[in-house]
Amino acid sequence: MSTKLLALVDALGNMVRFVLLPGQRGETLGVEELLRDVRAGAFIADKAYDADWLRALLKRHGMEAVIPARSNRNHPAAHDEEKYRWRHLIENYSQKLKEFKRIAMRSDKTDESFKAMICIAATVINLK
Repeated sequence: MSTKLLALVDALGNMVRFVLLPGQRGETLGVEELLRDVRAGAFIADKAYDADWLRALLKRHGMEAVIPARSNRNHPAAHDEEKYRWRHLIENYSQKLKEFKRIAMRSDKTDESFKAMICIAATVINLK
């Protein structure tokens, strides 16, 4: 069983919310749900999130898209290199979650129990 975890992390490196997706799905499919009712100045993500519809959605929400353009784009969009350096907070949080064996191995049978384990792990991480 393969599962993708899309997490929204704030400027302090704390998880705000997350969405589980099937492992074979594209990463941008869960973004709209993550951004619902969220106010932020910028959305920092890697090249996998470089899509015109996502950039338009972020603009409608009043967020700056800090997403590097894919190499195959004819007209690449610019992004703020200084802000993009803060993307390591997302990667760091992902690594902290993977310290919990049940999350790293995806040993929970149902999505509900896996989500519960992620919430427990996030609470433990925030208490440290």
